[in-house]
Amino acid sequence: MQSTDNELRIHVYGHESADPLSVALAFSGTYSQEVHSQSDLAIFVVNPATGIDQQTIDLWQGFDEFQVPRLVVVTQLEKSEADFDDAVMLANRVFDQVITPYLVLHDDQGLPVALISLADLRIIDYSTNPPSEIACEEEHRTLVKEFREEYVEKFESDGENSFAAGLQFPAIPLWIDKGIGVDKVKDLIKQLVI
Repeated sequence: MQSTDNELRIHVYGHESADPLSVALAFSGTYSQEVHSQSDLAIFVVNPATGIDQQTIDLWQGFDEFQVPRLVVVTQLEKSEADFDDAVMLANRVFDQVITPYLVLHDDQGLPVALISLADLRIIDYSTNPPSEIACEEEHRTLVKEFREEYVEKFESDGENSFAAGLQFPAIPLWIDKGIGVDKVKDLIKQLVI
């Protein structure tokens, strides 16, 4: 591990439809099409509408022999009938079992507007600047109950430092222009800084 996040070697992978170049730019990473065993973090970018191509699957599997932390970010959520849940189900099938610390909440037009944390059931509302945090309502608690139970069980069984150890793979919804999920990816990157 490096001493600052500016020095972290972050490599970004994914089909061009998922816009991995923008993700690389947002997180000081390098878009790549080959496995870098000395990476500090490999970010895999998924567009739920186009799925995950074989090259990206092969790259994911190429990291299996290295304990490089891997993260899945789901982009293009504002442009698609497919959603975060679809991308997570696909990643679980073709990558490995991913963990979802946050779920997406939508506005009346169906656009992503907030995330709900499955750890503490707080809602991060990105329609305000800066984003605001509020307690979730009973309706949300009910909707995410099963997801939360699954998340807590997986998080506790894997252990607190399992992401940094390359053993747990978080999936984060990401809409860079609106800031949705950007702070959450940065929080995960901070876990890799000694």
